[in-house]
Amino acid sequence: MKPGTSRDIRTANRYEVLRQIIARSPTSRPELAAVTGLSLPTVATLVGELLDLGMLTEVGFEESAGGRPRGLVAVNASGGALIGVDLAETYVRVELFDLALNVLARADEDMAPGRTRPGQVVAQVAAAVDSVVARAGVEGSRVLGTGISVPGQVDRDRGVAEYAANWGWHDVPLLDLLAEHIAHPLYLDNPLRASVVAELWFGAARGREDAVIVNLGTGVGAGLALGGRLHRGVSNSAGEWGHTTLVLDGRPCHCGDRGCVEAYVGAPGIMRNLRELSPDSPLLHPGDQTATIDALARGAAGGDPVALDVVRATARHLGAAIADLVNLLNPEVVVLSSWVAATLGEPLLAEVRAVVEQHALRRPFTATEIVLSPIPTDPVCLGAATFALEGALQPAGPGRRTGRGPGPRTAPARSRT
Repeated sequence: MKPGTSRDIRTANRYEVLRQIIARSPTSRPELAAVTGLSLPTVATLVGELLDLGMLTEVGFEESAGGRPRGLVAVNASGGALIGVDLAETYVRVELFDLALNVLARADEDMAPGRTRPGQVVAQVAAAVDSVVARAGVEGSRVLGTGISVPGQVDRDRGVAEYAANWGWHDVPLLDLLAEHIAHPLYLDNPLRASVVAELWFGAARGREDAVIVNLGTGVGAGLALGGRLHRGVSNSAGEWGHTTLVLDGRPCHCGDRGCVEAYVGAPGIMRNLRELSPDSPLLHPGDQTATIDALARGAAGGDPVALDVVRATARHLGAAIADLVNLLNPEVVVLSSWVAATLGEPLLAEVRAVVEQHALRRPFTATEIVLSPIPTDPVCLGAATFALEGALQPAGPGRRTGRGPGPRTAPARSRT
């Protein structure tokens, strides 16, 4: 959201106050004023609104130096529920959170090969959402919203998956299709933005001004936080670094170009690295990205020379591409996120750091940390849930659809002016 009107600014401020309360709960109004830069009267008004919405609760007092005891507020974890959906090329993962963003229930399913037509995907997502609501024992009316992350380019205002290269999707009205099955508000974005928000709230980018979140999965991208805020770009397309050219006239990429970063460091690219280094390796599981990456991780941990060579070859390409980001953006931190990074872990990280040091300019390199994501749950689900939380704080958020599906409707929101 780009604040413009006074209503937008109020919503953004409300969101920031709630974000800080979740991070610091319990906390006082003066402390919130100090960390947000807002005036104490403004903070007091926003806290009052959040109390009225049932998102906060008063939890007592703390002593203050030479003054009256200060009232403390905390998140009312049971005041509602949020759902985050990580819809990836090879799996569907759904997590249900309380308002403190603790995971209450989870569904994790593989996506069957060849079942990636929009109707098939929508049915699988809707069933997984229903299952986590039932598993958590949450009434449908308590779900404030569901955030859905879908790979590729997204028009969040219209709720449309504009382009998903790995599935051949073009202009799929995903939220309208999901709204036929899911009864509460829906919000659409992609994993790059979701990962950035998760890292800003709970991860390695917390308290940082400039960060790059490198998503390594089947697809590859780089989410950006600039000036402490999620950077979307003019058409919500910032971060398509996976489709920048790494090797002129190199490997073909799903996007139609050749030599893209993704073709060398996404899961299919890593499988090709393995085939080129050792065509008959037992580490290779044709047609199964997850099994191959798992086997490479086990092999690298055990000192298998082929696995180590594949990790080095992958890191050589990945590190060179990250060095470009370091030189271009001069970030405080680069976070390696998503399932490929989590699976290959420290062996990949160590090799990437060495390659970035070799290719990046010395001054920006020495100012940049390169780390694995510390978030213990799925960062994309967590970030998607925060999009739903953001939407719950405004009358009609971007990318929102009010579901028409079976089950109870979400109650009309109280005035949030």
